[in-house]
Amino acid sequence: MSDNLDRDEIHRLVRARRGKAGNVPGPTENPATNLMLADVVMRMGSYVLRGGVEKAFLKKRYDDETVRDIKENRSIWRTLSSIAVAKFATRSVPGAAIVGTGILGKVLYDHSKARRSQKREGDAQLIKQANEDS
Repeated sequence: MSDNLDRDEIHRLVRARRGKAGNVPGPTENPATNLMLADVVMRMGSYVLRGGVEKAFLKKRYDDETVRDIKENRSIWRTLSSIAVAKFATRSVPGAAIVGTGILGKVLYDHSKARRSQKREGDAQLIKQANEDS
């Protein structure tokens, strides 16, 4: 649609579409508000789910206080880079393929290293992160 539509043209287009798409369910009569609320709720849910998954992965090896410290002391660069990679992966099929291949490569590389040295390196990195502000 063009940005040059006047008010009457917009009203005409809305009237022409009315009834074809059905009602948009939600707490308000305004479909735009309902979509915005749905977006906010979905984003909040994804943050809660992400936090739960992170905690579940870390809790198998560390106590509650260490898990909290690890999550709180994550650098802004690590957070921003994971957001950027996730956005890149979800925007297109080639992006998902590139990110998926990279993740698969990292997993295979990690498995190829000695198991004990991996555990030591990972433990040292997370303990260092947990103790950064202490």
